[in-house]
Amino acid sequence: EELRSLGVPVAIGHDAANLGDADALVYTGALWADNPEYLAAVERGIPVLHRSQALATLLKGRRLISVAGAHGKTTSTGMIITALLETGQEPSFVNGGVIQSLGVSASFGKGELFVVEADESDGSFLLYDTAVALITNVDADHLDHYGTHDAFDAAFVQFGNKASELVVISSDDPGAIRVTKALSHPRVLTFGEDAAAHVRVHSIVAEGVVSFTLSYLGEDYAGTLRVPGRHNAINAAGAFAVLVGLGFEPRAILDGIARFGGTERRFELHGTVRGVSVYDDYAHHPTEVAAALKTARSVVGSGRIIAVHQPHLYSRTQAMAGQFAETYESLADHTIVLDVYGAREDPVPGVTGALVSERFADASRVDYLPDWQEASDRAAEIAREGDLIMTLSCGNVYLIVPQLLESLEHIAPA
Repeated sequence: EELRSLGVPVAIGHDAANLGDADALVYTGALWADNPEYLAAVERGIPVLHRSQALATLLKGRRLISVAGAHGKTTSTGMIITALLETGQEPSFVNGGVIQSLGVSASFGKGELFVVEADESDGSFLLYDTAVALITNVDADHLDHYGTHDAFDAAFVQFGNKASELVVISSDDPGAIRVTKALSHPRVLTFGEDAAAHVRVHSIVAEGVVSFTLSYLGEDYAGTLRVPGRHNAINAAGAFAVLVGLGFEPRAILDGIARFGGTERRFELHGTVRGVSVYDDYAHHPTEVAAALKTARSVVGSGRIIAVHQPHLYSRTQAMAGQFAETYESLADHTIVLDVYGAREDPVPGVTGALVSERFADASRVDYLPDWQEASDRAAEIAREGDLIMTLSCGNVYLIVPQLLESLEHIAPA
């Protein structure tokens, strides 16, 4: 509706007729090869561009800050954008999620800086002419594209070495440490909790308002965040390192980061019914799930966490079912597993959400419920006042939230 209000024609459903007299077709990486618009464009000789290629053309001539990594990209990008705006800059940006204080995920500004969340999932982050590369972590994912852990690491090494001005990279993440050792870039800043980090974060308090201290060039800077979670103090350190590396004043930058209010689908509260809060989070990898559940634990107090997990991708579910089960069983009080959201992948025989639920050591703490209404009703039946229900996935699991809230209205706790 927003696009239509701006005069953009929107078609629901795919049909070759939708091409009309288009000059070019831009497609998502989640597109199937038999898409009718795509096939028609190829047949008619219309230029066909991957989304990242189209974005690369928009970035030409701008001083580009590219944020990459398996986890934390969207939040780190949002922190950088917010800090720049708060210090009077006018950056352009493209983020992977809507920045809540701005109500948008992308905008053109008048300044020279362009901040982009750079997608490593298919190697497209290597298309950009990056000035400053921020690497939040290198936790192996997307091996359906890269094939091996070594190839995944090598892509990040290439990404960092291509940066024309600066590489900012985690001092703590094992994958990032491997990449740092392989970099040949003349200017690298590290950030994290490691004592040798150029920007060291310490004295983190994650309960309630997140507070922390950053040590940089012999000075200490105290900071606070509006967004919960210990991991966000580390994200803040990375955003800080990028901007002080560009020459911005440290205190002003940290104050700007403190104004960041989060992005949609990152530990986002959707409502509270009979004392039970319902959150949604984009976490879709065991490391991200662990961070999200630890954040939930820091705010739920004596209440319990009921996780609703939607496995994302058949390949990831098949490869990481055991890790997901271990993470949920150790950090959530009860888990409801839905079926797999395949996204760009075709179904794989035998790969369902049951692969995760069957790996739980204690079967009483998990339910495999592919039917969303049954899943919602089960969550409502379990939940009692003070508990927290959280949906987790980068699929379409957020669409179950209204059902969860409605079930809480009508079903009393068991």
